[in-house]
Amino acid sequence: MGVTPIHLTPSTHLRELEWLGAPRIRALDRLGCETVGDILERYPRRYEDRHQFDRFPTGESDTPVCVCGMVKKTQLRYLRARQRMFDAVLEEDDAHALTSPLICRWFNSPWVEKSVVQGQRLIVYGKPKRSGSNIVIAHPEFEVIEEDAEVTVHVNRIAPIHRATEGVSVRVMRRLVWDILQRLNPASVDTIVPKTLDRTDRLWALRQIHFPENVDSLEKARRHLVMEEFFLMQVLVAAKRAENAAQPGAVHCGQGTLMRRLHESLPFPLTSAQLRAVDEIRGDLASSHPMNRLLHGDVGSGKTLVALSAMLLCVEAGYQAALMAPTQILAEQHYLNMRRLCEPLGLRVALRTGSRREDTVALLQETEPHLLVGTHALLYEGAGFTRLGLAVIDEQHKFGVLQRARLREQGTAPDVLVMTATPIPRTLTMTVYGDLDVSTLDEMPKGRGKIITAVREEKKLPEAVKFIREHLEAGRQAYIVYPLIDESEKLEAKAAAAEFQKWRELLAPFSCELLHGRVAPEEKDAIMERFRSGKANALIATTVIEVGIDVSNATLMLIENAERFGLAQLHQLRGRVGRGEHKSYCVLLTGAKADETAKEKLAIFEKTTDGFEIAEHDLRIRGPGDILGTAQSGLPPLKIGDVFRDAELMKLARNAAFLLFDRDPGLEHPENRIYRDALARTRRAILSQVS
Repeated sequence: MGVTPIHLTPSTHLRELEWLGAPRIRALDRLGCETVGDILERYPRRYEDRHQFDRFPTGESDTPVCVCGMVKKTQLRYLRARQRMFDAVLEEDDAHALTSPLICRWFNSPWVEKSVVQGQRLIVYGKPKRSGSNIVIAHPEFEVIEEDAEVTVHVNRIAPIHRATEGVSVRVMRRLVWDILQRLNPASVDTIVPKTLDRTDRLWALRQIHFPENVDSLEKARRHLVMEEFFLMQVLVAAKRAENAAQPGAVHCGQGTLMRRLHESLPFPLTSAQLRAVDEIRGDLASSHPMNRLLHGDVGSGKTLVALSAMLLCVEAGYQAALMAPTQILAEQHYLNMRRLCEPLGLRVALRTGSRREDTVALLQETEPHLLVGTHALLYEGAGFTRLGLAVIDEQHKFGVLQRARLREQGTAPDVLVMTATPIPRTLTMTVYGDLDVSTLDEMPKGRGKIITAVREEKKLPEAVKFIREHLEAGRQAYIVYPLIDESEKLEAKAAAAEFQKWRELLAPFSCELLHGRVAPEEKDAIMERFRSGKANALIATTVIEVGIDVSNATLMLIENAERFGLAQLHQLRGRVGRGEHKSYCVLLTGAKADETAKEKLAIFEKTTDGFEIAEHDLRIRGPGDILGTAQSGLPPLKIGDVFRDAELMKLARNAAFLLFDRDPGLEHPENRIYRDALARTRRAILSQVS
């Protein structure tokens, strides 16, 4: 690669590097790399110590090995159904080695067949398995070692393994990063992390994260870059919080007479956790600064009652309050519950969903409601807000940042209370919800029935049917849940609509209903009313019942193809039973093809009903990527930090960022200009990803 000696900066566009060539620039663009800085922040996914390779394996191993050898021969074979199998037989570099050759095997990989030829030296990475008398690594990662001028970039060092794409191999990416680092203007690389957090120089950290001198240097570099990522994230969170606090607001808190009357009308007392949350919210409503609070707790911990208490405080102060739910079924359920509780208090409650618009608009013209309940339809004109004082958003993770901002705009900086039934690990309350104050319901109301969870194989279905019938005969009701509405050729999963007739026959003479997302709104209402009233004994459904359905007599749930659901979703579904005094059951049936990861996930679920523990496991299994997704959280995705492994660094970064804004809320001091510029860059990057 003939590279022109130039001084690059992180903002240099890759199009300016003529030596890259248009095809490679297009390939890098597919990876999301437009500038030199994008390349440098595309950190290696792992490393290989190429000072000394592993010996050729003599048996199977669950731990990957990294070996180097010469291709002795290659062989291409055609199998049945147009399958191709390509073998490369490797001999160890060490002439005195007594190990047997290693077979590297690929199926249907024409590009490998073109790349690997006899006489080459290969570095191979993968898990060895035994196949007859041979040791085989199937579909290994590999790299051809060419004895050229750049060989020192690739061997005799701790070599970075970057993510690659078509047109940019691991080897090409490594060389590109090397060339960029050689030509980077040191004065253009600012160190953003405050010295109180880490005294490392950013340029040194970038060099060491890509080409570490040793393990200690690599760890030190990683710590600096994780701290930088977390600090910039917390600066963004602290800035949002400072901006919220600076908005003009109003006091939306009445004396509490309506709330007291509501509490006195209930057949049970509020838990101490609920009372604590009400007090925290009451303090926010009484402040002239807009409230931005998260109310989270486990399924069934009583969030809606806390939210309704806040809404009554707001109404008593002369304002309207609105509750926004993610689905029509949930909005309608909230509406029915709130009418039942609030009409005796002399309050008008209105429903506003896409299908109920005309009714509601007519109602609004007659008399203005005190409380409005609806779906995202509440975001649009004609929703009926004239004096919105409090917006309650249920299941906040279902809504994007821009929709939440739009709801806030419906009033003069209304107070905002966000509810979620997904318990959130503390590391995430510091990130996704970092700009919100947090109230946690960590106590369950008394009188709730115990839930017993059992995982069974699909072949146990007849026993499950017998168990369901016994409960229906005892006067209870059941949910039977499927991952799909209709059968799919691509997914080997059962579907609710296809299985409905089967259940009608299995459970006859008991009445069954079918509920899924494509059922017309009026029919959904009728089905749910029949189930609530006990006229329907079993509800065959998709995950449309995941949130908010509250039928205390439903004590049994059967989930088919349970391996297809995430832990958080399973926990939400299970929360539909155990809502009354009776003991409840959740039975999970697994398909024949459930893998070990799925079985491990279900074993966790079977063992605990603690939503916070489940949320922690779910985050570990799925990784924080989708939870820290840009569109939902308004935060940049993590490139190197890990919210679990690096939780202590997140706390340090948060404290430093919030201290910075306490001392200089507008970042106007000259020494804070570097943070103001970094904040602007982060926001531009997020906006470009959202749009």
